[in-house]
Amino acid sequence: MPLFSFEGRAPSVSPEAWIAPTATLVGDVVVEAGASVWYGAVLRADFGRIVVRAGANVQDNSVLHGGADPETEIGPGATIGHQCVVHGAVVGAEALIGNGSTVQDGARIGARALVGAHSLVPPRAVVPDGVLALGAPVTVRGPLSEGAAVWVDGNPAIYRELARRHAAGVEQVG
Repeated sequence: MPLFSFEGRAPSVSPEAWIAPTATLVGDVVVEAGASVWYGAVLRADFGRIVVRAGANVQDNSVLHGGADPETEIGPGATIGHQCVVHGAVVGAEALIGNGSTVQDGARIGARALVGAHSLVPPRAVVPDGVLALGAPVTVRGPLSEGAAVWVDGNPAIYRELARRHAAGVEQVG
């Protein structure tokens, strides 16, 4: 996996985390135990720190760029779906950011909130805990339904197990 220091700050990755061999981490990036960063993801912490908390997952081709206020933080057990952009924002514990979504500077996503696929969370927006938010710009649609909660409840464990399988079984063949 490509890890790069920038201006004297280097990524810190827990030995219990899994980083895909094609993910790139630059600068002041912290990845805690049980977290995973998937293929093609780029975490670039040159303006501010990025912290991926325990058990969180940052999926394929997502881009996280650190901001100074607030620092970019992905909460414990949170999911950043495929091809997302998170820029200087805070994502709460067990929140799920749907595929192709953008979360902009200063936004805060509450714990166990679900931001639907291809949504745009504008700068400084706040998505409360435990809600479904959709659209561009995002609007809160109400509390999570049972159907939506299935994704929030199941995704962290599914990705921890999948990361374990990839760590044990992925091999470059060409």
